Amino acid sequence: MTENSIEKVDKVVLLSVISDSDDKEVKEISLDELERLAETAGAEVFCRMVQNKEAPNPATYIGSGKAKELKELCSNNDIVLVIADDNLTPSQIKNLEDELDGPDVIDRSMLILDIFAKHAESAAGKLQVELAQLKYTVPRLIGKGKDLSRLGGGIGTRGPGESKLETDRRHVKRRIDSLEEKLAEIEKNKMTQRGSRDKSGIFKFGIVGYTNAGKSTLLNRMTSAGVLAEDKLFATLDTTTRKYTMERGEEILLTDTVGLIRNLPHMLVESFKSTLDEIKYSDALLIVIDVSDPEFKSQLEVTEQLISELGANELPKIYVFNKCDRGMTEKLNSRDKMEVYISALNGDGLKELESYMYQVINENKHLYKIVLPMDKLSFVDYLYKNASVNNVEYREDGVYIEAVLDKKTKGMVEEFIQ
Repeated sequence: MTENSIEKVDKVVLLSVISDSDDKEVKEISLDELERLAETAGAEVFCRMVQNKEAPNPATYIGSGKAKELKELCSNNDIVLVIADDNLTPSQIKNLEDELDGPDVIDRSMLILDIFAKHAESAAGKLQVELAQLKYTVPRLIGKGKDLSRLGGGIGTRGPGESKLETDRRHVKRRIDSLEEKLAEIEKNKMTQRGSRDKSGIFKFGIVGYTNAGKSTLLNRMTSAGVLAEDKLFATLDTTTRKYTMERGEEILLTDTVGLIRNLPHMLVESFKSTLDEIKYSDALLIVIDVSDPEFKSQLEVTEQLISELGANELPKIYVFNKCDRGMTEKLNSRDKMEVYISALNGDGLKELESYMYQVINENKHLYKIVLPMDKLSFVDYLYKNASVNNVEYREDGVYIEAVLDKKTKGMVEEFIQ
């Protein structure tokens, strides 16, 4: 990511086509979200332009008449950028820019990538963002004939600057290969760290949810982690894991993960694979939902869909309805789900949340048969203190024990389990 930042507020127009097959209500929700994304990137949304059309124009996204109307609007109001709510092809971007003769055109995915570039803090996060931008954005910039040295000049152009990019596609390919190699090494190190955590046997809760649902605030409230928690979309991009000692003395790990959003760019999911994989390597999930948001149900649907796509659908889940201090639109009260209503900001409901967490941990305890050799008799006392011992028999070849173990205790005696 370059040092460039927005020194002035860009005035932008949001653009959307509602086709015959679209759900109009869903498209409006998406546009509301696009406006928040634009504001997060530092833009001032001047207005929205929506066209009801049988299908988006394959050449220019919107029809010729609407393009002329948009051109006049931009010209009369110093509009520098148009943001489409759908993902556009390179030719659609080029052709629409030609029609508008001035303002740049980006799509939803390019805007999200820009926000990620703005908020990436760690070395790994910056590499992941750059890889996603190169794979998604560069073909579109080349496709519309713009000089790549313009990268870094405003919304939709943050990230890899001209020092990292050449106009020659082969150099871009080399950069992509280099980034993938570096990220593969990071993934290798993360797998080693995960292996160490698994051996420790400490139960891991992944904190997941829609962007700005309050995941980092919850982690901070429970562990004093000091993670940046702002009322912004994608304020946190890097995973943070902290140890937490529960009220009854149980030690667990809590991992804050990157926020989810509808239509999360595929390239971003691919590039952030090692980060998002923290979700599926959890033992259970705390799904955080902003219950004060009128769209929380649709946000929950998106979150559950992405959890499923990441291969984590079978994990135990606790649904944490957050921001109750702001008021609730409604309660779900699903009989088949663990639900708790909290305020991570002021701590309301956290005792009930911890009670559910104990329940999940206990449900993941299992009966094991253990044979300890004579030189490991010290583990007998350990098991009496940390497990539910059902039976002990002293034999010639060692001590035979039947006990209900949690994951951590199981990890301590793994090699002796029959």
